[in-house]
Amino acid sequence: MFKFNNPEYFYLFFFLVIAIIYFISKKKSPSLRFSNTSSLKKAKASIRTRLFFLPYVLKIISITLFIIALARPQSTTESSETITEGIDIVIALDISTSMLAQDFKPDRFKASLEVAKEFIKGRQNDRIGFVVFAGESYTQCPLTTDYNILYELADKIKMGIIEDGTAIGTAIINSINRLKDSKSKSKVIILLTDGENNKGEIEPETAAQAAEALGIRIYSIGIGKERAPYPFKDMFGNTRLREVDFKIDEEMMVGIAEGTGGKYFRAQDKGKLEKIYEEIDKLEKTKIKIKSYKRFNEKYDKFLFPGMIIFLLALFLENTYFMKKP
Repeated sequence: MFKFNNPEYFYLFFFLVIAIIYFISKKKSPSLRFSNTSSLKKAKASIRTRLFFLPYVLKIISITLFIIALARPQSTTESSETITEGIDIVIALDISTSMLAQDFKPDRFKASLEVAKEFIKGRQNDRIGFVVFAGESYTQCPLTTDYNILYELADKIKMGIIEDGTAIGTAIINSINRLKDSKSKSKVIILLTDGENNKGEIEPETAAQAAEALGIRIYSIGIGKERAPYPFKDMFGNTRLREVDFKIDEEMMVGIAEGTGGKYFRAQDKGKLEKIYEEIDKLEKTKIKIKSYKRFNEKYDKFLFPGMIIFLLALFLENTYFMKKP
């Protein structure tokens, strides 16, 4: 990018134009008196005669370059520095057997995992981890920005490998342990379950107080309908569905969310769950700061020095080859 720091000097071109007009109007050809000019008519004009105006033209060029130099031409270099402040997020997913209910397609567990993975794809600079829980809780993937590893470990989550039940308090504490040493200014737990706390030695409210003390927000999601088809094996080993009642402790879920500055959501179908994740995505946006810099490089010397050389050349020619003789 190119700019002039003192463009007001360009007004000097007005006086330069006047000087050029004056030179043209006053221009006279050299002359000598002869008694008879018939013999001179066939004489050809010399190069010196034809270029007698050259010193003046060179002076005009040099003055033009001087004016441009006075206007201080500058080249500008623009650069920007992007500073991202990522968010640390732990997704705590219920993998108790009740998550096999098929009010979501293909079932609550698989649908929840699919939507969580889509949510991860929309993040860029955040560290994300997976905690799973049933009657106990364990870390499936610690906080990472390597989303390929995260997807791979998410696909390896299996149900039925730990004691059944719903240990919500234990899941929150496990998630807190993943976040407690985080240097991020924004720390979040997304807790998803379809049941009531019925396992573990830590009450969800107590765990939420610990999260609040550490500045960790909890977004709790109650998933599923109150009555949903649930698979079971009949006496012949065939899988059949029967309607089963489910209950979510929404009062507790609201309390642990709002007590930490988060929010409680209820999802009764996959579409609603996707919208919930979209809302959380908007609420927890990565902060991006952009600092712009401009560097100015003086370019007046590109015009000043050539102008001086041309001006000296004009003076040299004017006082040697094109010197006027009385």
